[in-house]
Amino acid sequence: MGFLIAGSSAGYAICLGIAGLALQFTGWRGALAVVAFLPVLSWVTAVAVLRETPNMVHARPAGESLLGSLPAVLKNRKGMLSIWGYTFHNWELLGLWAWLPAFLTAVLILHGSSSENAATLALTFAAFTYVANIAGSILGGTMADRWGRTRTILLWSCVSLAASFSIGWLLALPVALLVVLACLYNFAAIADSSTHSTVLAESVPPHYLGVAYAVRSVVGFGAGVVSPFVFGWALDLAGGAKTSTDALSWGLAWSTLGLGALLGPVATLKLHRMR
Repeated sequence: MGFLIAGSSAGYAICLGIAGLALQFTGWRGALAVVAFLPVLSWVTAVAVLRETPNMVHARPAGESLLGSLPAVLKNRKGMLSIWGYTFHNWELLGLWAWLPAFLTAVLILHGSSSENAATLALTFAAFTYVANIAGSILGGTMADRWGRTRTILLWSCVSLAASFSIGWLLALPVALLVVLACLYNFAAIADSSTHSTVLAESVPPHYLGVAYAVRSVVGFGAGVVSPFVFGWALDLAGGAKTSTDALSWGLAWSTLGLGALLGPVATLKLHRMR
């Protein structure tokens, strides 16, 4: 599962890297067009590699309807604790991914870069931090297999929380140090992601695993849609609309990700005591 999540992290890194490269030769519309072509390659690759993959359907218990899977998921305490842990994890992770390029742009402007150069460099640096996601996913998955699922989640979720509550206040640090900190932040924020996926797979019966993941996607990515908005609202409310290089504004904005993610370890701790 760690390698699976690492593949998605590689996709984010490639996307930002190519976008930053394209911006050197074209405008933002051209960069978006280049990025939009990449899913075509994904589709072609999927068709090629999945040809030999069996289409497996797990048998349902006698008398249980397909529609019965949804209430069964909602009543499964272990499964729902896993889903809630993933939801608060997503609040932090997707907020981080949405706002890190803008934050690094502000850092570079504060250190003297022009707005145009800062945006291009920020995308490049952000792509570099996403490479740390690849290592984090694999290491987190390995740790989960060796030392336990919930322990691994608790460890890395607490590390990423510390980063959420601190990175915004450190705006004036040297750029290199902030990029290193962003790498650590991305590493920790993704290190428990594959373990969340594994825990859910081990917490519900196979015949409604698809519905369980569907519920998790709706709730988890729903949180990932809201958290960047809350981050931006906090940034503007704290004065970020007047100046993009104010540590107070960024510190409070990043802290909204930490506040939203605090309930993740709580759900995981409850799950840990059940397992």
